[in-house]
Amino acid sequence: MAHGHSHALDARRADSRHRMWVALAINAGLLGATVAGGIITGSLALLADAGHLLSDLGAIVLGLFAATMAARPAGPRRTFGYQRTEVLAALLNGVALIVIGLAIVVAALGRLSDPPDVEGAGVVVLGVVGLAGNLAATWVLARGGRRDLNLEGVLRHSIADALGSVGVIVSGAVILTTGWTPIDPLASIAIAALILVSSWRLIAEPVNVLMEAAPRGIDPDRVGREICALDHVRAVHELHLWTVTSGFDALAAHVVVEREADRDLARRQLEVMLNERFGIEHTTLQMEAAADPRLLAVEPRAEA
Repeated sequence: MAHGHSHALDARRADSRHRMWVALAINAGLLGATVAGGIITGSLALLADAGHLLSDLGAIVLGLFAATMAARPAGPRRTFGYQRTEVLAALLNGVALIVIGLAIVVAALGRLSDPPDVEGAGVVVLGVVGLAGNLAATWVLARGGRRDLNLEGVLRHSIADALGSVGVIVSGAVILTTGWTPIDPLASIAIAALILVSSWRLIAEPVNVLMEAAPRGIDPDRVGREICALDHVRAVHELHLWTVTSGFDALAAHVVVEREADRDLARRQLEVMLNERFGIEHTTLQMEAAADPRLLAVEPRAEA
């Protein structure tokens, strides 16, 4: 079972790496065009979008590094290997999104009082180009494993970029048709808000994994009830559920069975049940025999 789990993780990481390499190539081309366009047109919205594109490149490089590290074999000291490198990468990507969003807000507020001249037509053209590229990168990434926090971190950057490109197009169109330049910093603030909202899951989920919270979508109480529903199981205690890395949930528990029960058989039945009903393949079950009721009898101490 563990061998199959390892193969599934390796396949997921190989697929994620391939998708991130494709997204890296797309974003590198977009970054060059957006930076040049932002300087030529004087658009902060375009430069804000370029800043997020730069963070996308960093996010993808970080994601590729994390996926490579996570694939390294376990050792005597790191018995789970480097698998949580992916979780740390997702957390760093979430923090980076927050920093970028706040930086865009600060820059946009500075421009609101004195909006510069912006060439609307160039902004619209580059916004359309950016949207097409971002949608292509997002499509590639979204078709990967959505439980992969590392890939999800890169995808969130790409989605925020696509939404940012929409803001750029709207900004350029308004300037082109009305000449109202304050729309440029206002669009930048809207882009920043979208970036900040998209970063929430990348902060919350990695923190939950690092704090060894129960995996999302698995109710520990229900797991305990299902364990106790097995024939000859009397009780379960010291039940712990956690996530090692995306797609690798683990469980440890002490299971009390009837004294006459076959403990090895009960353990194997529990492993199959936990895998089939909850997708938990990595289990550590300590099987214990129920105490003899006669051992619980307390004899009154004779009076001296």
